[in-house]
Amino acid sequence: MKRNKIALAGIALLVAGGLALAGCSSSGSGTPSASGGDSTAIIKTNGSEPQNPLIPTNTNETGGGKIIDEIFAGLVYYDAKGEPQNDVAESITVDDPQNLTVKLKKGQKFTDGTEVQAHNFIDAWNYGAKLSNKQLSSYFFEDIEGFSYDEDSELTGLKEVDDYTFTIALNKPASDFALRLGYSAFYPLPDSAFKDMAAFGENPVGNGPYKLASDTAWEHDVQISLVKNDDYTGGRAPKNAGLDIIFYATQDAAYADLQGNNVDVIDGIPPAALATFQDELGDRAVNQPAAIFQSFTIPSRLAHFSGEEGNLRRQALSMSINREEITKVVFQDTRTPASDFTSPVIAGWSDSLEGADVLAYNPDEAKKLWAQADAISPWSGSFQIAYNSDGGHQTWVDAVTNSIKNTLGIDASGAPYADFASLRSKVTDRTIETAFRTGWQADYPGLYNFLGPIYATNAGSNDGDYSNPDFDKLLSDGISATAPEAANGDFQKAQEILLKDLPAIPLWYSNVDGGFAEGVQNVEFGWNSVPLYYQITK
Repeated sequence: MKRNKIALAGIALLVAGGLALAGCSSSGSGTPSASGGDSTAIIKTNGSEPQNPLIPTNTNETGGGKIIDEIFAGLVYYDAKGEPQNDVAESITVDDPQNLTVKLKKGQKFTDGTEVQAHNFIDAWNYGAKLSNKQLSSYFFEDIEGFSYDEDSELTGLKEVDDYTFTIALNKPASDFALRLGYSAFYPLPDSAFKDMAAFGENPVGNGPYKLASDTAWEHDVQISLVKNDDYTGGRAPKNAGLDIIFYATQDAAYADLQGNNVDVIDGIPPAALATFQDELGDRAVNQPAAIFQSFTIPSRLAHFSGEEGNLRRQALSMSINREEITKVVFQDTRTPASDFTSPVIAGWSDSLEGADVLAYNPDEAKKLWAQADAISPWSGSFQIAYNSDGGHQTWVDAVTNSIKNTLGIDASGAPYADFASLRSKVTDRTIETAFRTGWQADYPGLYNFLGPIYATNAGSNDGDYSNPDFDKLLSDGISATAPEAANGDFQKAQEILLKDLPAIPLWYSNVDGGFAEGVQNVEFGWNSVPLYYQITK
């Protein structure tokens, strides 16, 4: 094949060209001011207790992800509009659809003083991909030569050329692979991590804009304290001295602290305040589109939810939900009813997929389908949706289950867990015995990211253990296509299979709703709903 050097930014324009809305900032945000504020100030923000120790390849939830992304730097990072910018990478060259060459900037350091070199990426990725290490994000390495789901193996597609150069050989063309490289699964690890990975996860050594303030900076279930990493020289150099990420028990508590100027910026507004927060905060309120999709998942291993009966019940449940009413009344139009499994801010999104009528409120059809399922096996028991109480989910879960109850005439309710970590633990170890809320905050700006990691066979975030070879084939075809239009066409066809099988019940697309305190400046929320903390001053 003819050697073709394509700049990383060029790839981004092809894949992420539809992200203009996602980069919009609130009326109080923008470019950091010349004065820069108080460079010694610590920025306080909200978060949640991570599910697992802070190892990049084993962190696939937002509580841990928010921290990981601040203490590590990858080959690239994504700016406010979702466009990749080189971070540790000097250059990423796509030699052909299956081969890439990565050159690193010299002089980049981990916070233990060691230099970031090519082997730090190769070793970290091999650790993440190794079957026996049971890393939640191992799926992200499946396109690299040597990856195996069946046995421990080496990623033979990773070759060190010299201390600052390595090559990536893929086992099949993957048109958006370069775009993925800003995701946390692809972060490097220092040599010291491999001496005791469990201990490392409790007190990680990174190479990002921030580092842990001390050996005891992570107070479990309370907060984690980060300080500026003076050795970081990338494009996210902090304008402040650090972050205190507080693990609030409820969104209401975080919003009360914001109103009292006891926390500087939050990225979630409690449902009870959605109707009023923009008036209360004025130009300090944030309400903008983001690459977030919300759903709930019903494992097929649960009684009544396998085979034809399960398919009929999923369709009936979906048609029992009045999404229009819930997004208007509960969310005050800060959510939009879903018409697919991705996000409108991602290039290639479509609101006209075949089968999308299963997402429309249709009580008569829902009752008919439920009766057909009862003819196979009569329903018994209660239908429940599990959720974490610290995320502001009770109101909408109650609204969804009430809509189901009123339509189908069955008992339906929420099943609360104290916090996100405890819910995710039950989901991850497959001991949860109810449906459960699920959602996706994009890792990188591409349609495939909303599909492959969640619904492909063996994918790390495939919480419902869904598997359909026809769906997998379309994903493979799409990711191998070199033209974005062809790739997105395959991804849309793949979604039409999802609309038939409903491995998850799509609910709505989320805006990011948040705000910042008096005296806080330069607040900008990115394409994926996360504030650009390094810019914030006060």
